[in-house]
Amino acid sequence: MDIEQKQSELIEHFVKQASSAPNASALASVLVEATSHPSLFAFSEILALPNLHQLEATENSVYLDMLRLFAHGTWSDYKSNAGRLPQLIPDQILKLKQLTVLTLAETYKVLPYDQLMQELDVTNVRELEDFLINECMYAGIVRGKLDQLRRCFEVQFAAGRDLRPGQLGGMIQTLSNWLSTSENLLVSIQEKIKWADAMSEIDKKHRKDVEDKVEEVKKSLFKQADIDFRGHEEICSESGGVMDYEEDRSRPKRRRHPIS
Repeated sequence: MDIEQKQSELIEHFVKQASSAPNASALASVLVEATSHPSLFAFSEILALPNLHQLEATENSVYLDMLRLFAHGTWSDYKSNAGRLPQLIPDQILKLKQLTVLTLAETYKVLPYDQLMQELDVTNVRELEDFLINECMYAGIVRGKLDQLRRCFEVQFAAGRDLRPGQLGGMIQTLSNWLSTSENLLVSIQEKIKWADAMSEIDKKHRKDVEDKVEEVKKSLFKQADIDFRGHEEICSESGGVMDYEEDRSRPKRRRHPIS
C-alpha cells in the first residue's frame, strides 16, 4: 500500500473517531493517539472538525494547540513553547522530528548536516544518518542522497505537510503565475513553429525554382549543342564533296601508250 492511500485511510479513521468523541476528554485522547501514530503525517482534516472548538477555553485546550503544532510546527517550535503544551511521549517526539525534516525539505533541496543536527537535537553524524535512513526514507516521507563528503542530505522527494493558515492563497497565486507563464510560453512556441513552417515552405519553393531554372538551362544547352552538332555535320558533308572534286582535278592524268 502506498503512503498516499495509507494516509487517506488513517485520516478517515481518526476523523470518525474525533467526530464521535462523547466529550472533551475523549477527544483529547483521540488527538494524542493521532499525533502518536507512526504512519500519519497530515492533520488538517482533523483540525477542521467543528467539534474541536469544544476544547477552546478548557483545560484540554492545550491538546488543540498540540494538534496545531503537529499540523504546522517543528521540534524547535515545541521546545520554545513546551511550557504551554502537553508533555510529548516518545512516539510524538519522533513524529515531530520527522515533520521537522519535511518542513526543511520543503524549503531547501540541500540540507547541511550541521543544520539538521541543530534542528533535531542530534549529537553526531552517525545518529543523524541513521535517523534519516530508518525514520524518514524507510518511512517513505523523503527520498534523497546522503553526501558524507559534503556533509549534507540532498533531497529528491519530500511528502507535503498541511498548509498553514493563509498559505493557500499564496500557493494559488504561485500556481496562477505559473499557468500564465506557461500559456505565454506555449503561444510563443506555437508562433515559432508557424514561422519555421513558413520558412520551410519558402525554402522548398526557392529550391523548386532553382531546380526548374537549372533544368531549363540544361535543356537550352542540350538544344544548342544539338543544333551546333547538326550544323557541323552539314558543313563537314559539304566540305567533303568539294575536296573530292578538287582532288580529282589535281590528280595528274596518265598518258596512254599506243598499242604497237
